[in-house]
Amino acid sequence: MSTIMKAVDVEVPLPVAYNQWTQFESFPEFMEGVEEVRQVDDTHTHWVTRVGGTTREFDATITEQHPDERVAWTSDSGPRHAGVITFHRLDENRTRVTAQLELDPEGFAENVADRAGLLDRRVDGDLHRFKQFIEGRGRETGGWRGDVPPPPTS
Repeated sequence: MSTIMKAVDVEVPLPVAYNQWTQFESFPEFMEGVEEVRQVDDTHTHWVTRVGGTTREFDATITEQHPDERVAWTSDSGPRHAGVITFHRLDENRTRVTAQLELDPEGFAENVADRAGLLDRRVDGDLHRFKQFIEGRGRETGGWRGDVPPPPTS
């Protein structure tokens, strides 16, 4: 498993950054290699990605979500990964968005990309494109303010 941790400061109020991040279907507009994200229900998404000429589809479950704080998920199928996006108020009009991902690269190409730091750079690039996307708009395209508690521990 590899761990990637990146952050970006965006020039929008915290609720705007958070609300936009909950609009998963807009991810292809700023995430490299993401062709489609379909929200199936409040806690399930279906993804179509294209990396290095290979198209992959997978499902993910939102395992925890708290408005203006965090969105966490884990993959249910396809490449194994999990992560959390956290939102930190810096001041009235600035927010730090932090991504922490755990992933298990599949296959030769993904392992080479991981070792070469390409996955790390992709996450950094996605966060900076999110910054451009939300700052360019100045407001969110929508938002879901629902709360998803973490799963019970055994």
